[in-house]
Order: sequence, then structure tokens, then C-alpha cells
Amino acid sequence: MARLAQTAGLTDVQQEIISTVRDFVDKEILPVATELEHRDEYPQQIVDGLKELGLFGLMIPEEYGGLGESLLTYALCVEEIARGWMSVSGIINTHFIVAYMLKQHGTQEQKDHFLPRMAAGDIRGAFSMSEPGLGSDVSAITSKAVKDGDEYVLTGQKMWLTNGGTSSLVAVLVRSDEGHPEGTPPHKSMTTFLVEKEPGFGEVRPGLTIPGKIEKMGYKGVDTTELIMDGLRIPADRVLGGVTGRGFYQMMDGVEVGRVNVAARGCGVAQRAFELGVQYAQQRHTFGKPIAQHQAIQFKLAEMATKVEAAHAMMVNAARKKDSGQRNDLEAGMAKYLASEYCKEVVEDAFRIHGGYGYSKEYEIERLYREAPMLLIGEGTAEIQKMIIGRRLLEEYRFQG
Repeated sequence: MARLAQTAGLTDVQQEIISTVRDFVDKEILPVATELEHRDEYPQQIVDGLKELGLFGLMIPEEYGGLGESLLTYALCVEEIARGWMSVSGIINTHFIVAYMLKQHGTQEQKDHFLPRMAAGDIRGAFSMSEPGLGSDVSAITSKAVKDGDEYVLTGQKMWLTNGGTSSLVAVLVRSDEGHPEGTPPHKSMTTFLVEKEPGFGEVRPGLTIPGKIEKMGYKGVDTTELIMDGLRIPADRVLGGVTGRGFYQMMDGVEVGRVNVAARGCGVAQRAFELGVQYAQQRHTFGKPIAQHQAIQFKLAEMATKVEAAHAMMVNAARKKDSGQRNDLEAGMAKYLASEYCKEVVEDAFRIHGGYGYSKEYEIERLYREAPMLLIGEGTAEIQKMIIGRRLLEEYRFQG
């Protein structure tokens, strides 16, 4: 591995975990990623390998069968996996967010029931906030839960579920007006439900349908789906935390660590793009010498490497801030914003270095060029990140006039 994006202050255990993941990426993911991506094929063999490594339980506490590692360790592993194939990191990310939400907000019964099987990878998680008509405006959610005895009846349509088909547990955010008087702010009348289902497509349990995979420009292999609830009955003990009205805060806590994950994915994809660009620049000759010896290309490589380093540093800072128990929405927003923007730019520069060959599906950079844009919108667009950053800065630098 090259000298870029090294992380100081890691323990021996952290270094061993990351080294193991890096070797797995080099041997099991990079050789097959582009072929599987072009076929839009779910990487079952890779997922089975990650399960054997214990990565599905990386941050789940040891008492539930996990490894009990930090967000930083997880983010650095995601960085390595995204360097191999970003779609694989997406398969793990949604699982991780649901496990994190359970660990932080679940009842003891919910933790005991789900976390051991999630740590083993026997239950795969997905989470669902978005709907066809709302995008980043979570307060506009229209899906509803209505109390009916000891159950809730859920109705509505959700959108953009990563792992929607392959998952067996979905954390779903809906409106639940029961117990909340008229005029209650929308974010205080939302509830997260833990919905168990069979993997697959079609009607996966009574009242719940996963129509099929959404065709995408990139981010292939991993299944992205809709979720349709029509009279879906969920027991009251599957309200996350056991109390309604807390769903918005629970989801935002999950999204906060998810933004660190997206930043890590951006770092990994950018690293791979730099590797491809610097390698090709030394192999391709023009005007009698490798193009790497042309000043214009050296300038481009210098800019790319600097962006890789800067994004990595911000991602590590955001992860360490969360691990310390401090609020990190400012750092996570900055890291996600910078890493995704820099990823796009580094990938495009590597694409330009490849010239006409970058447009050929024979070269790996073509896949990265289609994958990078997803990071610009996943876990909140750049505009949403800038709103979060701006508001937090005004809190921190409030003018005392």
C-alpha cells in the first residue's frame, strides 16, 4: 500500500484488523469487482467472506457476540472496502446503522433478540427514511402508523432502501400521531419500527411488498429498492426503544454515523482512483516519455493526492469525535461534504489521465466514474451538509452584541 492516507495513533488490534481487511480487498474484491458490477450481480461470495471475518459485528458489543470496536476502526475498514468496490461497503453500512441504532436506543429485549444474530451476519439490516416525494425533507414523511390494540398498522411507500431485498430487518421511520396532540411538530411525532421480513422480492410478509431492484447508473450489485406497506401489522414491542415519538432523533443519530461512513467511502474510492491514475501515468507514453513526466500530469497528481489526504484527515477526525462521546454533526457534515466532493474531483482527474481509455468499460476507472456521483447525494446532499455546517457554526460563533 502506498504512503497516502495513513492514520496515526492506532492500536495493534486496529492495525491488524485493517491490514486483514486490506488483504481481503486485494485478493477477493478487486479482481472480480468490475466484472460483477457490469453484471449488476450481488456479491454473495464476497459477503460470505466478510461474514467470516466478523465485519458484520465489528461495532456490536462483545456481550452480543460482536468485536466491540470503535467507529474509527469501522470507518477505516469501510475506506478499504470502498477502495475495492463501493457497493460492498454499502451492504455493510445499512446493516451497521441499524445495529448502532439498536445498541444506542433499543430496549434490552430488542438488543438481546437482534444483536447476536446481527453480529453473526445471520440477520442483515436496512433502514428506511426517504419517500418518493420528499428527498431530504424528512419532516414531510406521509407513511403512517395507527395503533390497533397491541399492534400498529403501517401504511405508505418508502424509497431508496439499500439492501431492501437482501435484508431481513428494516428500521422504518413513519408518522405516529397516537399520543401526540394536534400541532405537535412533525419531528416529534415520528416513530421507528423494527420490521422483520423474509429476504427477497414481492410480498415478503403480509402487508409488506418489495417490488424489485431500482436500475441505477452506478452503485450496482447492491440492491436498492422501494418498500410498500399496505396494512402491515407490527407488534408494539417492535417500536425502537419502546416509546413512540422518538424516531426522528433515533434516525438522525444513525445518519450521523452514516455520514462518517459515506466520508470513508469517498476516501476509499478517491484512493483507488489515485492509484489507477498514478499507475497509468507511468505506463502511458506520449512525445517520447511517460505522461507522468509531463508537468501538467504531475500537477494533477499532486492535487489528487492532496485531496485524498485532506478528506482522510477530516473523516478520521469526525470518527474520533463521535467515539469520544461528543456531538459530531459539524465534523461529520464537513467530512461527508469534503470527501464526496473531493472523491468526484479525484475520480474525474484520474479519468482524464486515462484519456480515451477511461471511457472504455475495459478499464476500472470507468466504473469509479459512475459510482462517485452517488456519494454526492447519499446520506444528505452537499446542500444539506452545508445547511448543517452553517447552523452549527452560528451556534458555536454566536455574536454577543
